[in-house]
Amino acid sequence: MKGLRFIVLVATRYIFSKKKYNTINLITGISMCGVAVGAMALVCVLSVINGFERVVQESFGNFDPDLKISSVEGQTFSVDSSLSALLSGCDGVAGICEIIETDGLVQHSDNQIPVRVMGVGEEFNSMTGIDSIMWSGDAGIYSRHISVAMFGIGLANKLETGENYNEPSVLYAPKRGVHINLARPDAAFRKHEFYTCGVFYVGQTKYDDNYAVFPLALVRRMYGYGDDDVTSVAVKVREGADAMRLQREVQAALGDGYSVQNQYEQHSDFYRILKIEKWTTFLILAFILMIATFNVIGSMSMLMIDKRDDIAIFRSMGASPAQIKALFTAEGWMISSIGALVGIALGLAVCLLQIWFGIIKIGSGYIVDDYPVAIEAGDIIAVLLTVLVLGFAAAYYSVKSSLRDVL
Repeated sequence: MKGLRFIVLVATRYIFSKKKYNTINLITGISMCGVAVGAMALVCVLSVINGFERVVQESFGNFDPDLKISSVEGQTFSVDSSLSALLSGCDGVAGICEIIETDGLVQHSDNQIPVRVMGVGEEFNSMTGIDSIMWSGDAGIYSRHISVAMFGIGLANKLETGENYNEPSVLYAPKRGVHINLARPDAAFRKHEFYTCGVFYVGQTKYDDNYAVFPLALVRRMYGYGDDDVTSVAVKVREGADAMRLQREVQAALGDGYSVQNQYEQHSDFYRILKIEKWTTFLILAFILMIATFNVIGSMSMLMIDKRDDIAIFRSMGASPAQIKALFTAEGWMISSIGALVGIALGLAVCLLQIWFGIIKIGSGYIVDDYPVAIEAGDIIAVLLTVLVLGFAAAYYSVKSSLRDVL
């Protein structure tokens, strides 16, 4: 215990005491600053990536249901009264909505665009946050006395249509089981005129550039589906309920013939790419941080030369070579640790300023005006551990290589 106290007291004094050569103070300060800047950059960059991930989650969450049920085999399945009763009876289910997704062609004036047709039940608006992402118009596809639909903003721009246009659009749906006659290709399609009631903006091209939302009964009639046929069932989780627990219960109740996905799993590939990007960035910045910690090697080598007389005194007082090695290793580690703590504190300060005041702007045309920031404790711990490990390795190597020259 006395040996540990001796090491800590002497190492702390050496860090803050004035050295014989000002160059050593300068190099020590540069070592701390390099580690601090690297740690600050890691905290800021990882927090910004977290912020963008949350923005994406929120944008998907405004359109996607809490849970999505689909068939493992086949595109469609039938929702009978027993299935509806089973879902409604699960504790935590606030509501369900039947959905059909398929492909179609929409024409407005001279513009013809392939679209992703989505037929939804009347519960869709209350199941999602579609009302909060309406760019123009409204989501009232069931509140009109005429046939209407909603478009993603990119699709509406391509079609050159909107809620104020008096000219109707036309939906073309292929007749099931009918082959296209080249002489009369139009005979293989059903067509239906409708108007645009609103334009939504999810902030994701998958939806904004492709999706057209129609009443479910219309899509079933146009595409020849039965009254109970769906491609998926949307489930809304009751506020305060455990979504993961409910997902497991619904999956167990339905069996292996159905897939029950939460919002993350509905876009698992996209989120996996975000995670890969985040940790690839972390590794690149950690490599830069490793280069910054190399300054500790030079600093410790010069310090040990400067403290050669002190080392001789310690030896005469009975200090072992192992204790002297531990002393200077601890000092090198403390240099990295102080730099890490300062850098993390500065990084957190920058992130908090961005959260509170939105200092750095992205620019117009994006879903958010300021760079989004989300601080996660796991990232801070990862940065701190990375710096401590790199700092210890640099200190240990420099002391080990220099000790034999001064003893």
